[in-house]
Amino acid sequence: MDKEKIEYHIRGLLEAIGENPDRPGLRETPQRVAGMFEEVFEGIQYSNHEIAQMFGKTFDTENELQSESVVVMKDISVFSYCEHHIALMYDMYVNVAYIPNGKVLGLSKIARICDMAAKRLQLQERLGADIAEIISEATGSKDVGVKISGSHSCMTARGIKNVSAKTVTKTLLGEFKTNDRLIAMLD
Repeated sequence: MDKEKIEYHIRGLLEAIGENPDRPGLRETPQRVAGMFEEVFEGIQYSNHEIAQMFGKTFDTENELQSESVVVMKDISVFSYCEHHIALMYDMYVNVAYIPNGKVLGLSKIARICDMAAKRLQLQERLGADIAEIISEATGSKDVGVKISGSHSCMTARGIKNVSAKTVTKTLLGEFKTNDRLIAMLD
């Protein structure tokens, strides 16, 4: 990430909207924004495969658990930025479920995967697909479901300004595509 270039362009953006980037409250804004971008867009520098490798710490399961188990983690809090307006997607909650294929992920790794995949310019639909792909690769399971619910400031703070609107998306892989019992576990 080129922080100097970000600072330069944020200064220009401030000028373009009619602000004085040299006034006391804005003097350090370009540096602060560059630092924030480095943090909130960290996931841009990693592919889904690299995230699966980073957070793919698994534990072997016993064979008799394998056919009966479903791992479900709900209400993982994330935020992201919409690629269309660079607007905040907030109050986002991710539910993840998968059928273990001989191994399970460490629980904190599921939340870390969701967080890192969100740290990109995203669409909510793609975020769900990215999380499902990463979980599938990390666990070796083809059976993964991801549900995301969230608010989008491109809809709540501008345009229609409908503050109560929530967007809900589901990404279903393998058995989750056709098994209503598994799909219900995401709700």
